[in-house]
Amino acid sequence: MRYLYTLVLALGSSLLLHAQTNNTKEANKTFFAEFGGPGILFSANFDQRFKSKERLGFGYRAGLGFTLVDETEFTNNMFFTTRTNTVITVPLGVNYLFGRPNSPNMFEVGVGGTILSRPSSILNYNDYTQGNLTGNATFMYRRQPVDGGFSFRIGFVPTINTDGDIFPFAAVGLGYSFR
Repeated sequence: MRYLYTLVLALGSSLLLHAQTNNTKEANKTFFAEFGGPGILFSANFDQRFKSKERLGFGYRAGLGFTLVDETEFTNNMFFTTRTNTVITVPLGVNYLFGRPNSPNMFEVGVGGTILSRPSSILNYNDYTQGNLTGNATFMYRRQPVDGGFSFRIGFVPTINTDGDIFPFAAVGLGYSFR
């Protein structure tokens, strides 16, 4: 009888330990709203690691946002009228997260581009050339709890226009991480 109790206790302990290891998956997906950055003015984004069970390493982001653009119509080489239009932005990119495995503090380095819904003179102040694409790099501090929950990010995002000019941008994002 004593051996039976020992066997039941050992089996129960192993099941309990197995259940605990299954519940300790790390949050590797994040949905966040971002002001500035690759979305230019505002964007809602989804970020995930390529390896489904990892918090650190290579991943991607995809978003949808908008920005405001002033457009001026010319008549006889004089400014005729100026109006503000909304341009839809689609920021896409790949990134790498550095950090300690059990720490919520991470550093993100990434590259990507933003597709604009229509040709705009965003960041082309000198000659008003219009383009549908901007490039960017991201250097961000990210606080993302290991188990998931409220997360935020802040950082530096140099942006490249269609003429090859580089502009320093900043970004602030608030979001939620989950498994």
